[in-house]
Amino acid sequence: MTVATGVAKQLRYKKEVTWGVAPGTGSAQLLRRAGGGSTLSLQKDTYESSEIASHYQRADYRHGVGKVMGKISGELSAGTWKDFFAAALRRAFAAVTAITNASITIAGAGPTYTVTRAAGSFLSDGIKAGDVVRLSVGVFNAANLNKNLLVLSLTATVLTVMPLNGVALVAEGPIITSTVTVIGKKTFAPPTAQTDDSFAFEHWYSDVALSELYVGCKINQMDIKLPPTGMSTIDMDIMGKDVTTAAAQYYITPTAETTFGILASVNGLLIAQGGAIALLTGLDFSIKGSMTVDPVVGSNRYADITEGRILVDGNVTALFQDATIRDYFLNETEVSLAVALSANGGAAADFLAFSMPRIKFGDASKDDGVKALIQTLPFTALYNAAGGAGTSSEQSTLVIQDSQA
Repeated sequence: MTVATGVAKQLRYKKEVTWGVAPGTGSAQLLRRAGGGSTLSLQKDTYESSEIASHYQRADYRHGVGKVMGKISGELSAGTWKDFFAAALRRAFAAVTAITNASITIAGAGPTYTVTRAAGSFLSDGIKAGDVVRLSVGVFNAANLNKNLLVLSLTATVLTVMPLNGVALVAEGPIITSTVTVIGKKTFAPPTAQTDDSFAFEHWYSDVALSELYVGCKINQMDIKLPPTGMSTIDMDIMGKDVTTAAAQYYITPTAETTFGILASVNGLLIAQGGAIALLTGLDFSIKGSMTVDPVVGSNRYADITEGRILVDGNVTALFQDATIRDYFLNETEVSLAVALSANGGAAADFLAFSMPRIKFGDASKDDGVKALIQTLPFTALYNAAGGAGTSSEQSTLVIQDSQA
């Protein structure tokens, strides 16, 4: 007898055109998974009779409204989760137009550097604090060309940056006819015109030739965990409408899983208020979609999944070195937080970058013991009304940049 195994199971998905309606069978994508994998299943409310009868026993038990619930877990890599990031933030990824024909001068002795343009405005051209950029065209020293640079802060003519791989830049310039590129694409929780994406996920059990197609699936919550050692992870809580089963796979010849490198927190930078936090011991945050469902008479499935507010919160843990971060909490100081993670130590490695222009810490408690003391700082991200076009930040709670989006 053949028994289904996890290694033979495939997780496939495709965005729906209409909520709850299976999309076409072509152009689906295989999705990498790890940890708990995918636990999607149809769950039903149940009702038990309270009838009192002479036989002293339970009279009946019925199924009620059903819905798809479960979790999809994986390890972070560029390009793999872009559709779900866009769905969670309710905005499609979009590229920032590259800045061309610029005259660029690089100065500084590290760990931060300035990239100065002779004319024009970085602010007007759409670069934001927390972006990862590259000097992609120009007669630059090899140490400066096509290197991931995390933007700590900026003015109209000056970017203050740190190399994501920690390797020094070389002071030079002006270098004429240069290009500054915001790598990949970005999405963020928008102030208007929010999208409402849903997906149809298939579990294909190839060893027993059985298919389960879960339709109407939305991302209710996304949890990102960035440990100081080990791989960065993602967990998605899914809410969906229904499942259909078959003995043949639904998605025909899906695209193979992405092969971009897995991101580790050790390969990256965490920035608060424009300065690097070197003694970070951990960071995690959640994107909550606040979704709800309401049953309707005459149907054993929900009529819709209603999206609520986008809420972002998390925790930072750091070695207790001085009063700086502690006093952010004590003084109720609003700060910015950005983190960029790369797949390796290469100058142009694939990466994901997350930035929150406006957060507040809710605590700054410290542990104790015969060891280095660690402070734990839960935070809440807030809508950044002061951001937007022509400023150094987005008008948003959270911004995500993916080098392979």
